[in-house]
Amino acid sequence: MREVLEREDKWDVGEQFELPDLGDIVVGGHVEHDTVDLTSVYYDTPGRDLQAHGILLRRRDGDDDAGWQLKTPATGGRTELRWALTDSPPDSLTKLLTGISLGKDLTDVATIHTVRDWYRIRDAEADELCAEVADDSVRAWSDQRSLAWREIEVEHGRATDLFFKRLTDRLRSAGARPSRYESKLSHVLPAAPVAQPASRAGRALAKYLGAQIDAIVAGDLGLRRGLDPIHDTRVAIRRLRSTLRVFRKVLDRSVIGDFDGELRWFAALLGDVRDCQVQYRRFTAALDEFPAELVLGPVRSHIRNELQGIELPARARVRDAMDSPRYLAIMTVLRNWRTNPPVNPGTTKGQLIRKSRRAWRKADRRLTAALGGGDDAILHRARKAAKRARYATELLKPLGAAKQTKRIRKHYKGIQSVLGDHQDTVVASAAVRRMALSAGTTAGENGFTYGLLFAREQQIAEECRRQARNLL
Repeated sequence: MREVLEREDKWDVGEQFELPDLGDIVVGGHVEHDTVDLTSVYYDTPGRDLQAHGILLRRRDGDDDAGWQLKTPATGGRTELRWALTDSPPDSLTKLLTGISLGKDLTDVATIHTVRDWYRIRDAEADELCAEVADDSVRAWSDQRSLAWREIEVEHGRATDLFFKRLTDRLRSAGARPSRYESKLSHVLPAAPVAQPASRAGRALAKYLGAQIDAIVAGDLGLRRGLDPIHDTRVAIRRLRSTLRVFRKVLDRSVIGDFDGELRWFAALLGDVRDCQVQYRRFTAALDEFPAELVLGPVRSHIRNELQGIELPARARVRDAMDSPRYLAIMTVLRNWRTNPPVNPGTTKGQLIRKSRRAWRKADRRLTAALGGGDDAILHRARKAAKRARYATELLKPLGAAKQTKRIRKHYKGIQSVLGDHQDTVVASAAVRRMALSAGTTAGENGFTYGLLFAREQQIAEECRRQARNLL
């Protein structure tokens, strides 16, 4: 499997369109021309679950890119994953898509034939590819329709913004217009429309939910690829859970049910892995600060082995969970919400503001109560309330009062950060105490350095409490 970051612009043009001269866009540049004949067969589930999440899978023949290609959304473009050409989707590809396809079979949904005139614009002096301009004559068909059209694709290379402005201006002057379609597949087989609430407030709520669903889906693909998107995935789940709780009365409760509990189950599995990662970085950074003479015995290796002994089984539990019917049921709900968000169509701005204010007041009360008692568990509850208040404020941003919402979000983010640092000390203190007890009974080790680490955590905890009191 190979990975490529793809950045491209698409332009609608008529049959009589004449591609403008491209040779003088780069001073001293030159253009290489080639013609290729491409056939792409697109695959999806019968319910088009991949396309609903902006994911495209195709089998391509006809050029040096022949093979299986999976395109997924990415910041600044799309990530393209490639496999060698085979008659049917490789097993590693179908397994990668389990959470998106929901375990359903993948079948061909459309065939697209393209005759491509390819122009590669190069900077001769720097010997760099600036851009690739494809003039495509397309014929496409599916079970539903067949059609033909012409379009221009511009794939970005290493050119400057000024270069692309010149190229864009030249295409516009020649009669090209930004495409209405994000892909050739959407031209012949439009994606299922996303249900949009009638009110502006409802649309803002639906958009926020959709953004978290997209992040969770990206996390699913990343985890199955062996990457480590655990933190981002947990944050998206937290935001989604917070939205379900704070704005529950303006959501379709008959659809939501106990979905919060299901999200909490999977987030807890991810948390077991994440806690080990955080603790390892925390302890190694602390040891780096200690004078060498105070690090007695194989402390670093002991910490690493102890935490790996917890993290590796935790990762295995995550992998097992992601292939379970329970997890696929979660992904099924998210798939349905992506095109049919559970938002009451008449949701008003006033309702969202009132629910947000309620979250703010609850966060304030919990912080006051927690600092009055000093109990770690109550401080942790105050942290979670501050997170919900922050996320609720994020959702209000598109509805106006940008300065006020920014100030409020910053306030609760500060509380969340301080109490988050405190919670990290709670978890770390328990872990280092456990390791100290183990080291105290192991030949060649002693608990001295662990005692220093424990004392350091206690100092950090007290400083966090002091900072939190200043936030009242």
